[in-house]
Amino acid sequence: MASANTSWSEDNVSCPICLDVFSSPVTTPCGHNFCKNCITKHWHEQVWHKCPVCNEPFNTRPELRINTLLSEMVGRFGRVKEQPCVEPEKVPCDVCTGTQMRAVKSCLVCLISYCQTHLEPHQRVAVLKKHRLVEPMDRLEDRMCKKHDRLLELFCNTEQVFVCQFCTETDHKFHPVVPIKEEYEVKLAEFGEIVPAVQQMIEERKQKIKEIKDTVKRSKADADREIADGVQILTALMRCIEKCQDDLNHMVNERLKTTEKQAEDLIKELEQEIEDLTNRSSEVKQLSHTKDHFHFLQNFRFLKDPPPTRDWTTVEVRPLSCLGTLRKSLDQLEETLNMEMKKLCNDAELKRVQQYEVDVTLDPDTAHPQLILSDDGKQVHHVGARRTIFNPKRWVTQCVCVFTRQSFSTGRFYFEVQVKDTTQWHLGVARESIKGKFLSIFTPEIGYWTIHLNKDGLVFKDNPAVHVPLRAELQKVGVFVDYDEGLVSFYDVEGRVNIYSATGCTFSEPLYPFLCPCDHDVAPLIMSPVNQTD
Repeated sequence: MASANTSWSEDNVSCPICLDVFSSPVTTPCGHNFCKNCITKHWHEQVWHKCPVCNEPFNTRPELRINTLLSEMVGRFGRVKEQPCVEPEKVPCDVCTGTQMRAVKSCLVCLISYCQTHLEPHQRVAVLKKHRLVEPMDRLEDRMCKKHDRLLELFCNTEQVFVCQFCTETDHKFHPVVPIKEEYEVKLAEFGEIVPAVQQMIEERKQKIKEIKDTVKRSKADADREIADGVQILTALMRCIEKCQDDLNHMVNERLKTTEKQAEDLIKELEQEIEDLTNRSSEVKQLSHTKDHFHFLQNFRFLKDPPPTRDWTTVEVRPLSCLGTLRKSLDQLEETLNMEMKKLCNDAELKRVQQYEVDVTLDPDTAHPQLILSDDGKQVHHVGARRTIFNPKRWVTQCVCVFTRQSFSTGRFYFEVQVKDTTQWHLGVARESIKGKFLSIFTPEIGYWTIHLNKDGLVFKDNPAVHVPLRAELQKVGVFVDYDEGLVSFYDVEGRVNIYSATGCTFSEPLYPFLCPCDHDVAPLIMSPVNQTD
């Protein structure tokens, strides 16, 4: 049998479209060969499908399959179509000059990475064939054991270092070692927990920034209202009180500046922590996606822990509290103020506290058996006779009172109670632990902050009691509490005056508004909505 001439030139293995060595060669029905990508792209740009060489048309786009025989010939010819190394995660050829081609193998003897062209001597020369070729690796010199000149393929868990096979027989003989890939998978799993944790820290700090900004916004509004009210009152006075006006404005502005400066410093610190955490999160995410085990483990210990941050759970900017500032200024000028000025002051103060109105309802489970509540929970009536109530959840309260369903353990709140046509009552706020106890003393020391009306007049219950003068019969009482400042104030809503303010109070439990009608067969006590136009 005659032997066929198998001498091929480069033209025999070149694509007629790109004129380069075939890559994934395919054959058309007319018998011509092309790179699969070349002919596919060519037909995609044409309306009719035909052969680029002989122009033979095809009714339908032919289904192309790789020409295995031609692929083998291309391999025997010894060349493949190489791609420039443009992707950062790909290893470039160390021999190429100019445009570096993508490496296909790394030599652990030469410590050099080769593209397909420059790898040819290692496939042809007998001495070079004995070299150990591996998948492309970057920075080969860093992956070799300096002591044994062997590839660092293992990881020592005792000393947390890379080791070669000879190291496990000498310095690390009794240490637990694992393949780098196995340690990589363990650390990668830990990264899965680090990223959400860092993100959670970022969200917490963003929320803290929002809280601080909201506090500053409310403080500015409070300061604006305080200054405006002060101007309205103080401009009605003679020149002798102009200094008081200046002092008031200065005091409020200084306190506001202090709050803003504190908030600004905290926000800057939070934003810096967010920036640091965001950078760490990006580094962690980037490292978690690398497939380079050596690079991953080399940087893991530097990135596994978030950067040091402050514990922000207890950090807060206390809201600016200007309530009472104007009252102190007016007390200093009491001899020069007339009743009209006092009325303006009290009216402004009442309007301010009324902005903290809360909607509360009375809780039937805390009502004494001699009390009857309305269906909407807004009224309580003393009926005198003790009723039998079968309610296992009822708090056993001996005093004839009822608490609200709602409690307050921070901030400010205000509510009003209609007391018209009633002759005896207690009302105010009490701490949570008072519920269910038999107590006959209503003082702050016990846990009550209340005013009491009886035949002898109006009294703030304290030790000793504080008798409060009344100018007219009370119709409606307003109660304002600033939990954080330790302030409880009572107002004659119709008279637009402050009845009494308890300052320096210490609150450590939730506070409940409560009502205590003392006389039966009279008008009920009513939780009344606030009407700020009064």
